[in-house]
Amino acid sequence: MARPLRIQYPRAFYHITARGNERKAVFNSTQDRKQFLSYLESAHTRYGAIIHAYCLMDNHYHLLLETPRENLSQVMHHINGAYTTYYNIKRRRSGHLFQSRYKAILVEKDAYCQELSRYIHLNPLRAGMVNMVEEYHWSSYQSYIGMREDEQWLETGYVLGYFGSGKSTARKKYQEYIEEAAGKAVDDPSKLVYASTILGGASFISWVQNLIKKEIEGSKKKKDVPALKGLAGKPSLDRIQEVVTNMAGSDSRMIKKM
Repeated sequence: MARPLRIQYPRAFYHITARGNERKAVFNSTQDRKQFLSYLESAHTRYGAIIHAYCLMDNHYHLLLETPRENLSQVMHHINGAYTTYYNIKRRRSGHLFQSRYKAILVEKDAYCQELSRYIHLNPLRAGMVNMVEEYHWSSYQSYIGMREDEQWLETGYVLGYFGSGKSTARKKYQEYIEEAAGKAVDDPSKLVYASTILGGASFISWVQNLIKKEIEGSKKKKDVPALKGLAGKPSLDRIQEVVTNMAGSDSRMIKKM
C-alpha cells in the first residue's frame, strides 16, 4: 500500500487524526490519557510543535497542530511511537496500536481554524459521552474557556484571537460559538477536503499545487512523487465553485467578486 502523502513546509497547519487498530480503544484509563498528553508536551519541547487544540476519544484522537520547523513526520513519529511503546509495555503486548498511519489534512488556518477547533471540541458531545461540552476533561476545551489553567504546551491564543483582543471576552465569545452549535447539525469540515489532503480555498489549493510542482521538479526519485503528481493539477471548476460558495454563502455579489 502506498504511503499517504505528507506535505510539509515551515508553519504548516494540520488536522491530525489517528485511530486504533480495528477501531479498538487506545485509551483505557486516566493514566493512558495523561501519558499521551505528556508526549504532546515533549513534542512541543523537543520539536517545536504547536498544539492548538486536541481531543482524546476512546479509540482515536484529534489534533490541530502547527509545525514551525517543517517536521510533521518527526513530530508524529515521536507522539505515536512513544505512546505505542508505553501502551505495549504496560499491557505486555506487541505490534501496532494505531490503524495504518495517521491522517494529516493540510489546513488553510485563517479560513478554517475556528471551524476545526469547534469540530474537534464537539466530538465527545456528539458521541454521547457527555451532556455538555465543558464536562469532558480530555480535550482542550476547558482550557479555552478558562475552566482550568492552560497547559504550557497548548496554544489557545491563536484561535481565541478571532473572538476578541481581551482574553476574558474572547473566552466568553468562543464558549457561545461552541454552545450555539452544540444542538445543531454542523457540517464536518473534512467534507470540503480536496484530494483527501488539503482543506482550503481555491487560492490556497493553487499555492500548495505550485509548491508540489517544485517538489516534483527537484525530487524526481522521491517515493511520494505519484501522490504528488495526483495533486499537481488544477482543482476542478466544481471544486472551486464549492469552495467559493462555502466561503460566500448565498451572497451572489460576493461570489461574483471572488
